[in-house]
Amino acid sequence: MPPRKRAAAAAGQGELLSVSSTKEIQDILWKAADKLRGSMDAAQYKEFVLGLVFLKYVSDAFAERREELAADPELAEIPEHRRAAFLEEKDEYTEKNVFWVPPTARWDHISENAASAEGGVGKLLDAAMDEVMKANKALTGVLPKIFNRDNVDQNRLKELVDLISDARFTGHGDRPAQDVLGETYEYFLERFARAEGKRAGEFYTPASVVRLIVEVLEPYEGRVYDPACGSGGMFVQSGKFVERRKGKDHTHDLAIYGQEANERTWRLAKMNLAIHGMDPKGVGDRWADTFADDKLPDLKADFVMANPPFNMSDWARKSDDRRWRYGAPPQSNANYAWLQHIVSKLGDRGSAGVVLSNGSLTSRQSGEDEIRAAMVEADLVACMVALPANLFRTTSIPACLWFITKDKSPQGVKVLSDRRSQVLFIDARSMGAMVDRTERILTEQDLEKISDTYHAWRGTESAKVKGLSYEDVPGFSYSATLEEIEAHDYVLTPGWYVGEAEVSEDPEAESVEARVERLTNELFAYFDDSANQEKIIREIFKGGVDAG
Repeated sequence: MPPRKRAAAAAGQGELLSVSSTKEIQDILWKAADKLRGSMDAAQYKEFVLGLVFLKYVSDAFAERREELAADPELAEIPEHRRAAFLEEKDEYTEKNVFWVPPTARWDHISENAASAEGGVGKLLDAAMDEVMKANKALTGVLPKIFNRDNVDQNRLKELVDLISDARFTGHGDRPAQDVLGETYEYFLERFARAEGKRAGEFYTPASVVRLIVEVLEPYEGRVYDPACGSGGMFVQSGKFVERRKGKDHTHDLAIYGQEANERTWRLAKMNLAIHGMDPKGVGDRWADTFADDKLPDLKADFVMANPPFNMSDWARKSDDRRWRYGAPPQSNANYAWLQHIVSKLGDRGSAGVVLSNGSLTSRQSGEDEIRAAMVEADLVACMVALPANLFRTTSIPACLWFITKDKSPQGVKVLSDRRSQVLFIDARSMGAMVDRTERILTEQDLEKISDTYHAWRGTESAKVKGLSYEDVPGFSYSATLEEIEAHDYVLTPGWYVGEAEVSEDPEAESVEARVERLTNELFAYFDDSANQEKIIREIFKGGVDAG
């Protein structure tokens, strides 16, 4: 067996060639890549593998555009040397939003020279990354040049290059290779998040949570902003939403704006956007802290989506910051700093979806209750969703969703339901399905039920098309007035408003499994409520002691 074939077989090529589904290819590539982990730290390994996938993506996209140009009948009528020169015209690629890939950075060159390259395949890859960045300003400083380091096993790296070279990213119906590679990038991000556990929170939000935010906000067009954008998942899912509803040609109806404080995570976001055909310039030309150095001070967005760090105490607080319109948030917790920063970025009819810890619903510490009351009275809060446990591998802290809007009126020709001075509460704690012993996801049915409930309440076009109308559902949803919220001392825990679910009197109408699941979720919900009420009481007593 020739050396290249032997190496590829060792990495799993024989198995790869026998499958065709994207999922099977991803699993095999992951197993092969995992052999390279060695002495790398998790963050470096993540950059390493995703950098390779990205380089394969830009090369495939370049090759696809080159084939389009070469197929032009008019090109056949010109001399060979002029035809070859035309195929190397940089503008013919960049004007179609395809990155220019210099000859020695193209994947076929890397694959053909992996075995014979002087200094090893790692040196070849580092040089390719450097050339791609120099040729494309949007990628300056983004791609990893870490393949020729001492802790990288060059033999196994070559095996992985061979395997990626032979992976069938084409031949998946009418889906282009770029779509398959984009899904592979997302798959690897998810696998890294699972492997890193709590450390993954800075770059990954569970896909079902992102989907829920997107399905509620419905960002068909306009400016989309994420102040803690991680690896860019909110933007990618927004693009996919537009593609599902309006077609791929309309994904450019979205203009994305983001900021990320962590350098490595910022690099992942730039690559993730590019691999999904979105503008990587949207997340800026450098990483930066949103509180200390707001890179978009004048932005007014149509949609804001965010999963900021929960209960962050180490943040750049300025007591006189103009963003603190509803009260200065405490140094001990940035939850209300994030909320007010997001409100400051909304246009006149902008809306936002924000993931925060459940503590944000009830906290009375250091004036947070006063900020919450001021935001409610300003009629900014549209909907509160209590999420089920175990959605986040990165934290055990219970979480919720805040949906904020600047305008609850009918909005003229949109003819929405007038929801001024009202807030929708949804208790989704009993929803979701466990995918293993520790992780839960929201199912398609869950996403549809929650988003349909919101759209029915708001009277959106989506609800009208489906013929939906809103009614309170005991134990699940309730539309509360500001007076009712004031009577609850501005606590925003959905369980306090939705009441108890109606249970069938016929025990045989519910399977044993469903009943156990329901009762277990209800028990956990009671635990959550009990913990929240205990926290409130402790803060009240602490305040009394401090005052005394």
